[in-house]
Amino acid sequence: MDQTIGRMLILLGLIIVVIGAVFLFSDRIPFIGKLPGDIRIERENFRFYFPLGTSILLSILLTAIFWIISLIGRK
Repeated sequence: MDQTIGRMLILLGLIIVVIGAVFLFSDRIPFIGKLPGDIRIERENFRFYFPLGTSILLSILLTAIFWIISLIGRK
């Protein structure tokens, strides 16, 4: 049981580091926020942005990460 908690803490730490790096370098990552499916409407006094494609990609990535964590937790 102690090894499982240790592994999960290490994995959680790695995930936090990756998320921090994404936030830190998000302006340098060319495809974040500019994926097909992202909705952007710009008018003279109005700007609307809905990152639908980016949201779907993040949802898939987070689902995979939590699935891997659940597999590790079972052992």
